Amino acid sequence: MNENYPMIPYLGYKDENLKTPLTFPAQHQPAQPGLEYEMNPVPISENPSYIPSGKLQNKVLVISGGDSGIGRAISILFAKEGADIVISYLNEHEDANYTKQIVESYGRKCILIPGDLRDENLSKYIADTTMNCFGKIDILINNCGVQFPQNSILDISSQQLKDTFETNIFTFFYLTKAILPYLQANSSIINTTSITAFDGKKNLIDYSSTKGAITVFTKSLALSLADQKIRVNAVAPGPIWTPLIPSSFNEQEIEIFGTDTPLKRAGQPFELAPAYLYLASDDSRYVTGQIIHVNGGTIV
Repeated sequence: MNENYPMIPYLGYKDENLKTPLTFPAQHQPAQPGLEYEMNPVPISENPSYIPSGKLQNKVLVISGGDSGIGRAISILFAKEGADIVISYLNEHEDANYTKQIVESYGRKCILIPGDLRDENLSKYIADTTMNCFGKIDILINNCGVQFPQNSILDISSQQLKDTFETNIFTFFYLTKAILPYLQANSSIINTTSITAFDGKKNLIDYSSTKGAITVFTKSLALSLADQKIRVNAVAPGPIWTPLIPSSFNEQEIEIFGTDTPLKRAGQPFELAPAYLYLASDDSRYVTGQIIHVNGGTIV
């Protein structure tokens, strides 16, 4: 166990119920996708008072970006609800191994598959590995992403544009294509989009564009797979405290991150995970092609 990881879920927070506005110390990480164990405070990944009810008993989840942030919170909650987890991640091995430890502490299996999903062959490997280990796939969550703020479109290089689109939307296509042949009726695909797909963001033009693409990808794929009884939905987070934030923005922006929402604070990953659980479970069996907004009160 790395000593950087707190065992107390609410370490560093004065208000354990998160009833008051919350700001963060100035900090910055030099590279994406960022490391959770270097954040101050570490994001809250699980609700200690949550009572599982077996909504995903013996289901198998494949999730990209499941090592930290939103992906970690999803992986933990789904494990609590009875699912085995296959996590695709880039190179954040310490974060991934900690998530694996938590998942396994709830009696579920967890497989870690590092690598760059921009290589389509990795998606095929993930599908094959999952089928060899579990013999089925019930849920796919496309969750990986990067963002590189720029003040002007003139500052967005062709390489940045390519990297952002290949990571944020191409990987969703690749992994979905690889997993789809193994999904059965009543399976679920869930994509992570963003509030920026609806409101835009002046210094995240390329990122916002990819999130708009993910939103329409979700709706179109839902129509395409409706006859197969495979549901496709998305979650659109607002400002959530994840490794992507200190690895994207400068120290001054971190200090006010999330305070411009109606609730006057950023969200924590554990506050987002239940939306994915709803879309993955039978509770949402009449829901497809929809976007759930979890954004601190911004009206879309």
